[in-house]
Amino acid sequence: MTGKHIARCALAIGGMVTLAACSTAHMDTGPTASTEQLYAALYPYYAELCALSELKKKPGFGAEISSGMGGHSVFYLNGVCRDDPGGYPEIRLCDEATAGGHGVGISVNAHYRNANWIATEGREFFFHGGLQPGEPVTRAAYARTQAEAKAKGILDGVEFHSEVLAEAPKGMSERDYKYEVSIATDYAIGFGRDRYCARVPLDRARMARIVDYMNGLNVDYREGKKEFEWNVLRNNCSHVAHNALAAAGIWDEWETNRFFLIAAFDFPVPKNEFVNLMRRTNDVPIDDPNEVYDDDAARQALMTLGTLPSAPGSIAEAEPAVAQNEVYDTDLTLIFYDDPITGRYRHRFDRIFSEPRYTDLRANLQYFADRYRDAGRERLPLAAFLDRHGAASLAERGDLAAFYERYYRYVDRESAAVSSELAALPPAAAIRPVAVTP
Repeated sequence: MTGKHIARCALAIGGMVTLAACSTAHMDTGPTASTEQLYAALYPYYAELCALSELKKKPGFGAEISSGMGGHSVFYLNGVCRDDPGGYPEIRLCDEATAGGHGVGISVNAHYRNANWIATEGREFFFHGGLQPGEPVTRAAYARTQAEAKAKGILDGVEFHSEVLAEAPKGMSERDYKYEVSIATDYAIGFGRDRYCARVPLDRARMARIVDYMNGLNVDYREGKKEFEWNVLRNNCSHVAHNALAAAGIWDEWETNRFFLIAAFDFPVPKNEFVNLMRRTNDVPIDDPNEVYDDDAARQALMTLGTLPSAPGSIAEAEPAVAQNEVYDTDLTLIFYDDPITGRYRHRFDRIFSEPRYTDLRANLQYFADRYRDAGRERLPLAAFLDRHGAASLAERGDLAAFYERYYRYVDRESAAVSSELAALPPAAAIRPVAVTP
């Protein structure tokens, strides 16, 4: 396989799958600088989980690189800065006064031997590799972006598995090859991959939990206690983002390194995770205290972190790979792991890009304003809430009463907050990080 590298953070999936029927080619590229600034002003701390398409590099220029249709997953954290002790990837919260203007992109890759993930500083470089809007991916731009990545040192301190390095084309240095096989997978994503991203606003405390979780993942690899071994079923690129969001109270953790036969029927897949996150952050019935209480992860998030998984500002965006492209093919696919009969993920995906509340910030905020208003207007009496959950002992009644009080305090607070956010929006018909066409 010398001279042809297969990007191994792609999911080669068999079994029950369905191919994507549409691609980001049906969606406008963006977002614009003004919408990014507006979003970061409202939500200086946010996480963005992105499902990336397959990768198909054109032959005859550098290393030959391709990947499977399962794609790749990356994770962007706004309000987080790279912190490099001894040239090894580590992250920290940015200074509070400037947090909204900074962020890091996180990528997991099977190439790494002494790290679970690396961090690329700067949202634009992570997603667009420094290209200006409308600028094509030329061979010159490709080389320039790799040079900038080297100057940033995004792979400093990161060792690759020897079998990966053995595939380097003759005459290419080890360092050059590492950056060659990482472009469009670990940085400059849009050079060769379509992406579907779900943004989740957070506060500083919850982002700190994600930072601690991420740094903790790399400790044993950094200290040489273990070598990182990526595994499609038991520890893939989607596990990391999922479990980082679990640390922030979004959902339950997804166990890694499970027994193979169990993991084979239940493992996270990039495009499914995009859909799952959009539904989790928008569709929990937050106007019904009974439903919230019955959702263990939501109840715990409210009682320990003072928030719920579904909250204003959680919106989707989609952007295709750069169309004018000398380096990569752009006819790309990304599959679901789905039921072939019902195709439920296909339907859920279509809904996300057909209902404005999932992609347009104004519609999203108004949707949540309506939910909070409904919860307040139809306030459930405490006695009815206690009866509904069959509280028998004084301790149980006390726990339920504490949840009840916390829930309605949260509703009142968030109702006021979303009203302020709506008032802060400029008078425009729609505000979308990416405008989606029918």
